[in-house]
Amino acid sequence: MTEPRFALPGMLVDGAWESVGEKGQFEVRAPYDGSLVAAVPAGGPADVDRAVIAARNALARDDFARTDRIRVLEQASAALNDRREDFATAIALESAKPIKTARVEAARAAETFAFAAAEARRLAGEVVPMDASPAGAGKTAFTLRVPVGVVAAISPFNFPLNLVAHKLAPAIAAGCPVVLKPASQTPVSALLLAELLHGLGVPAGWLNVVTGGGGTVGDALATHPDVAYVTFTGSSEVGWALVAKAPRTKVRLELGSNSPLIVDASGDWETAAAKASVAGFSHAGQSCISTQRIFVHEDIADDFVSALVTRVEGLRVGDPMDEHTDVSSLISAGETERMEQWVKEAVEAGGKVLTGGEAEHLPGGVVFRPTVIEGMPATAKVQCEEVFGPIVTITRFTSFDDALAQANDSRYGLQAGVYTAEIAKALQAAKTLSFGGVLINEVPTSRSDQQPYGGVRDSGNTREGPAYAIEEMTEIRLITLQP
Repeated sequence: MTEPRFALPGMLVDGAWESVGEKGQFEVRAPYDGSLVAAVPAGGPADVDRAVIAARNALARDDFARTDRIRVLEQASAALNDRREDFATAIALESAKPIKTARVEAARAAETFAFAAAEARRLAGEVVPMDASPAGAGKTAFTLRVPVGVVAAISPFNFPLNLVAHKLAPAIAAGCPVVLKPASQTPVSALLLAELLHGLGVPAGWLNVVTGGGGTVGDALATHPDVAYVTFTGSSEVGWALVAKAPRTKVRLELGSNSPLIVDASGDWETAAAKASVAGFSHAGQSCISTQRIFVHEDIADDFVSALVTRVEGLRVGDPMDEHTDVSSLISAGETERMEQWVKEAVEAGGKVLTGGEAEHLPGGVVFRPTVIEGMPATAKVQCEEVFGPIVTITRFTSFDDALAQANDSRYGLQAGVYTAEIAKALQAAKTLSFGGVLINEVPTSRSDQQPYGGVRDSGNTREGPAYAIEEMTEIRLITLQP
């Protein structure tokens, strides 16, 4: 048997590493070439129960003081920077994210921990002016921010390190013990992060990791009666199903989208084309805010489309470990087949493929070529659903009002981008577009880790970013004092 690239300690339950789960082990294989990346424990409901009990007991012990939590967060940030290449390699191998992009993710994870440490230092309640009403006369009152309880963290495959960081770092800062279930396709970097945190002195039970499938580990974790808070990033269908299964739990969702980009005639279309050629295809389009639906004014459409297609055709596809690769494999062969089917449907409905549109078989693996389609109807899947692949669509418009309406015509609402030089149109877009974020003169794929990040409608019900996640992972407790 071929030796795996990574020898992992296993999953973490109550401060102890376990090499085998309730269901045995499973293999993690590289999406690009199928090589063995790691062998990982296959957990089950019994493992989840033990992990949640350990977390509940840790909360009761209250033996992870704020000063220690801050130290761990700051040291984790520094260690992630020191070991950036190790983590980037894990990300690239397990997810097929090009290595140069994986390095960016590793650097962002370090920043996420740094932001969480800063927020942990200033986490506080406030004084309540009780004497402002007759009922409060003679009373002194203040609030405390207290941990909400045991946090269940369920993370996706596309950002296997930084989106884990966005769940673990705020939980540590808030004083909440956490049980993590990383994506079964990409658990390696999450386990390496857990190993790093454990080595920094996180007490037993405060950090637990149970690896396994969503239908076994994920469901058992989200519906456990001792879990107070679920933070989930993934598909809309799975996320809202978890809400239905756990109606009495705070279930916070960061879900998908089919992010629109509007390029008005007055906008800097050259910059928009350059950025869209990256934003639509980074990590093969497998991002919740990947630029997907591009609406461009007819007066500049020919020039914009020509520039975009030229840049997209210049993207290099191939091995994620190649320093020159821009786009590599999708997470599975099934996703590649889905891209082919969706492109075929769009063409049959009247769409025209301007570039790409098919899988390319390379010596080491298979990559779906970056694709631009124009002229498909609004009902085509590539237009009305979340592609989550390397496909962008082009729609021409004459009226800015109509472009806003078409962008809003979606069950999703995560982030939207608008390029315009007219302040009136920028303000109109900010007011009209029903999205969690409206980015003026920027593509919708832009995200800074400290920003409030999240969406509306089928895109979710929360805002991530350490400050905002910590607030949701704590509750307000009122204290009154009276002589």
